[in-house]
Amino acid sequence: MMRQLNQDSSEEENGTQSSTHPNLPFFSFKMIMTATRNCGHENKLGQGGFGSVYKGCLVNGQEIAVKRLSKHSGQGKEEFKNEVALLVKLQHRNLVRLLGCCFEKEERMLVYEYLPNKSLDFFIFDQNQRSSLDWGIRFEIICGIARGVLYLHQDSRLKIIHRDLKASNILFDAPMNPKIMARIFGEDEIQAITQKVVDTFGYMAPEYAMEGRYSTKTDVFSYGVLIMEIIAGKRNTHCGTGRASPNLIGHVWTLWTEGKAMDIVDPVLNQSYPSVMVLRCIKIELLCVQENAMNRPSMLEVVFMLCNESPLCQPQKPAFLFNGNQDLQDSSTSGGGSSINEITETTISAR
Repeated sequence: MMRQLNQDSSEEENGTQSSTHPNLPFFSFKMIMTATRNCGHENKLGQGGFGSVYKGCLVNGQEIAVKRLSKHSGQGKEEFKNEVALLVKLQHRNLVRLLGCCFEKEERMLVYEYLPNKSLDFFIFDQNQRSSLDWGIRFEIICGIARGVLYLHQDSRLKIIHRDLKASNILFDAPMNPKIMARIFGEDEIQAITQKVVDTFGYMAPEYAMEGRYSTKTDVFSYGVLIMEIIAGKRNTHCGTGRASPNLIGHVWTLWTEGKAMDIVDPVLNQSYPSVMVLRCIKIELLCVQENAMNRPSMLEVVFMLCNESPLCQPQKPAFLFNGNQDLQDSSTSGGGSSINEITETTISAR
């Protein structure tokens, strides 16, 4: 169903084959058009700045999700192939699996495994849907995301900084296991400073939003926001009536300092949860969103804290990203679910 690019193949007229990637899984344009019914509207799953996503079904019955990338991504052909060849090797139960790509004429497409249960934001920010997520499921989601990010940071062949962890980038398979969706277009190597900020307002670490500096601790910050949203059932950018803080981070911090942290817990849980564990997760979240990146734990430490009952240090003041910065606040979209320039990026580097 998919052919391998090999060194003995002659260069096709459209330039899709390359002798530099003998094991790169390649889907023909015709095959993808057949699977997605010509990328018809009835097969469309979503759209963003990167392009559109379509559901497809191969002739052998395998369901796929196809990202048809926009033509102005600015990435060269060989760079595209290099990154696909690297990331297609990533295998983890908490990552969306990249199956291959298509590169014909002006088309660039990424082919992923199809996940039937939509994304975290579909569940956690909807009054009716999130009632189906009891504390046990939410805790498994928190732990699964942590394991996936740890794999990207430390355990994979590549060192990957995601730089756009958010609820809409967490997808679910049939048993509701969380899987991180990562788009692959990053710089050639991990850098300390970038002028291309690609994360989402509400999830951005302060050093990244203000100065373009990023590291693995940038992802830790975004992960902390995710924990908070999963526990509260609200977006970080949600501003409740009567709140002194402009976002959920500040509200949680205020409640924490007043000894009322449990007030943030989603009321649809009806207090059917272990208070000690929930309070521990809130504390871990606050450790992850501390203003100073050096004070944030690594993802390895986060996984350890989630899986053990060892004492936790006291969190320091978090970053209030929207506080006193009206321009930054005005740039966010309603609901805080879109990336800057609507681009989702992942930065990779070979170890």
